[in-house]
Amino acid sequence: MQRFFYFITMELNLRNPLIFIDLETTGINIASDRIVEIALLKINLDGSEEEKLLRINPEMPIPEKSIRIHGITDEDVKDCHTFREVAKSLAAFIEGCDLAGFNSNRFDIPLLAEEFLRAGIDIELKKKKFIDVQAIFHKMEKRTLKAAYKLYCDKNLEDAHSAMADTKATYEVLKSQLDFYKNVEYEDNEGNKSVPIVNDVDLLCEFSAYDRNVDFVGRIVYDENDVEVFNFGKNKGLPVEKVLKEQPGYYGWIMNGDFPLYTKKVLTAIKLRAFNK
Repeated sequence: MQRFFYFITMELNLRNPLIFIDLETTGINIASDRIVEIALLKINLDGSEEEKLLRINPEMPIPEKSIRIHGITDEDVKDCHTFREVAKSLAAFIEGCDLAGFNSNRFDIPLLAEEFLRAGIDIELKKKKFIDVQAIFHKMEKRTLKAAYKLYCDKNLEDAHSAMADTKATYEVLKSQLDFYKNVEYEDNEGNKSVPIVNDVDLLCEFSAYDRNVDFVGRIVYDENDVEVFNFGKNKGLPVEKVLKEQPGYYGWIMNGDFPLYTKKVLTAIKLRAFNK
């Protein structure tokens, strides 16, 4: 089927304000790396936009390999606020909003959740809707943000790896995707056909999800019966409640180990839920 792309983008049909997010960081380890720049683009229900761009002192050296990607050095951030100092204002900015980004489900949102927990801000991001524009793009085209911007918006992405440039490009790509795929059937892994690209945040959230994670990094997942099970190690596939009951030391091992704080938070919630039954 030949597809013709008309560059008149569809406005998003929102139930809550939607925030597009992009992070530049010290690295890609969710548990230990830190934010050095955060860009937030809020799309309000009336279509108006609000921007927030912050450089963050990560309180650790920025590795040279990361500097080569985003160009932000230790000198650039030495006088900037730490995440702890801006955490409350950021939490207020995203309150009541859903979140979107490019590879945000796997990286930006999990790392942001870690930063909030380190700062003592217990914001329940998992209750929000997430739209991962990269997931939609990769399922349909399997390319990069630069290629997506050219394909969907017929523009060249300048200043790639500049947080705000990437954030704005991601917003434009999502709006264009809604037009590009609105009449295109998609075949899932089981051979079922549907028309997935619908101007609805709930459906976009469902379509752009890769997984059934309970935490962000997939150490705990839902099985086919919506039961939380471990997804790693000797207890992979076993219900979390069963393991915690039969192997009481396993909880302490995880809590004292090099696991993301959000994973530990989820595990503790399951343990308390089981205790209160």
